Amino acid sequence: MGLLNGRTAVITGGAQGLGYAVAEAFVREGANVVLGDLNAKGVVTAAENLGVGPRAYGLPCDVTKEDNVDELISAAKDRFGSVDVMVNNAGITRDATMRKMTSDEFDQVITVHLKGCWLGTRAASRVMREQDTGGSIINVSSISGKVGMIGQTNYSAAKAGIVGLTKAAAKEVGFARVRVNAIQPGLIRTPMTDGMREDVMAAKLAEVPMGRAGEPSEVASVVLFLASDMSSYVTGTVLEIAGGRHI
Repeated sequence: MGLLNGRTAVITGGAQGLGYAVAEAFVREGANVVLGDLNAKGVVTAAENLGVGPRAYGLPCDVTKEDNVDELISAAKDRFGSVDVMVNNAGITRDATMRKMTSDEFDQVITVHLKGCWLGTRAASRVMREQDTGGSIINVSSISGKVGMIGQTNYSAAKAGIVGLTKAAAKEVGFARVRVNAIQPGLIRTPMTDGMREDVMAAKLAEVPMGRAGEPSEVASVVLFLASDMSSYVTGTVLEIAGGRHI
């Protein structure tokens, strides 16, 4: 019996990176997963690559569009009968200093991260609160939302906003056994970090007491904890997954 045996999880931004790592962890623990991603072809391939046949399903989803998010949640419920876990992970970056950042670049990041997270939280909780078993929502913030990063006024603002959204939502739906938590990953090894200049990476690693970047699987393990009954009395929290960076 896995930690998520028979449960259904929806993951946005699930075609690659952290979203896909979370999906891998979930299916290993018995979950059905529905992946949503703007990459229509990639998300279907990602679901197939999980190797669990009909237990994984991928479909296109633009998290900034209310009807897309509602359709993603409806697809999970129609296909598997419930929505037990929601992971709001989809995101983009449009890094630039305030002097160079355009209004459109600010709006894009706020809309994808913050509005997208709000739409996902709202749609999932609407279903979960009608279930006797409730559900678990995990919102992906960032250590950038805690400390702010140069060149990321848009991203840092969005990620900080996700923390406030998470805490407010947790208070609204806790009575219905719906838990809402957030995670704040730090420096995680991804294709983006692998492409960093050596001096830039060294400067970032110098801020990490553990002396290394984290792995996507280490983020996925924390998300699994929040999704499972191991965290049954945990809601409204923000868990840092940053190796001690910025403590």
